[in-house]
Amino acid sequence: MHLTNKAILEKANAAITNGDNEGFLAYCTDDTEWVFVGDRTLRGKEAVRQYMSEVYTVPPVFHVDHLIAEGEFVTAVGNISLKDNNGKTVHYAYCDVWRFRDGKMAELKAFVVETGS
Repeated sequence: MHLTNKAILEKANAAITNGDNEGFLAYCTDDTEWVFVGDRTLRGKEAVRQYMSEVYTVPPVFHVDHLIAEGEFVTAVGNISLKDNNGKTVHYAYCDVWRFRDGKMAELKAFVVETGS
């Protein structure tokens, strides 16, 4: 069964929400690149795996307001809540622009702004 890029992103995000980081990574290319605008860039699946192990110690909670797909791109706009190192929940607004290649997530450009806790 062929999944659309939008459906792939929905399945990948469901894996993260369920604490299944490896399930999420299965949807990424080995050379995936994540750019957090104004913060950092992660290059390769191993760098993303390390990031997820540090930041997603407790699975994040997503609320997607809009999921827009065109061609090889899918844009997700919404809110995400994460636990910080002290166990305090921090809320963010985000806009993720994903580029897909051969049915996998190859690039992410993420705009993330803290909205409070």
